[in-house]
Amino acid sequence: MYFNFFVFDCCLHIRNSSWCDGVTGTVLAGRCGRPAGIAFNEKTGDLYVADAPLGLHVVSPAGGLAVKITDSVDGKPFKFLDGLDVDPTTGVVYFTSFSSRFTPIQVLIALGLKDATGKLFKYDPSTKVVTVLMEGLSGSAGCAVSSDGSFVLVSQFTKSNIKRYWIKGPKAGSSEDFTNSVSNPDNIKRIGSTGNFWVASVVNKIVVPTNPSAVKVNSNGDVLQTIPLKDQFGDTLLSEVNEFDGSLYIGTLTGPFAGILKL
Repeated sequence: MYFNFFVFDCCLHIRNSSWCDGVTGTVLAGRCGRPAGIAFNEKTGDLYVADAPLGLHVVSPAGGLAVKITDSVDGKPFKFLDGLDVDPTTGVVYFTSFSSRFTPIQVLIALGLKDATGKLFKYDPSTKVVTVLMEGLSGSAGCAVSSDGSFVLVSQFTKSNIKRYWIKGPKAGSSEDFTNSVSNPDNIKRIGSTGNFWVASVVNKIVVPTNPSAVKVNSNGDVLQTIPLKDQFGDTLLSEVNEFDGSLYIGTLTGPFAGILKL
């Protein structure tokens, strides 16, 4: 199956398509940008982007050039942003940094050293303030807010762990282990209002990730379903699985393609 694509937005006005289009590595990330996490505010239509080397951006519903919100917090520049989601109940943006020490081009070093300088951030569009919510995360690759806005999940790729940070309720402001049952979790996507989530998972071998799979978990962290994707997409570094209208849409960090799988 083939898809038609068009350019919806761009984070850099100096971006040169002849250099950047089709690039899958990180060598030109500083020049071309590397949108690692994206999510729409479902009420306003604004698209928020966590660009790995360039910071947090927002794109209007009409598309076009992205507007930079910030590339630092508390005076410290972001090194390596990764996951992002928007609270469907409040419009507050949650995003992660994979590392506060290493850049995207140094990702293999971060993995080899088991770097644990990742963070979870909150950006409130009403106050335009960025707040650090969690620190000491190990490869915090993805995040997803629950459909009721009570918590946000944060994946730790390096530790094969997913944390839950409570936004509301008696545990608000605290965090806990959500599950250790998903190998090297990357991006997490909620499945509508079902209370369930899809997690992109691989078995990380540092140089060559293997056995990509889509893992469905419920709000208690229980694994409900695992769909192996190696036969369809090879041993790619699976970065995202997102369900829509009876199909899973597949994203990969290292492959120049997007895939679709009928459920």
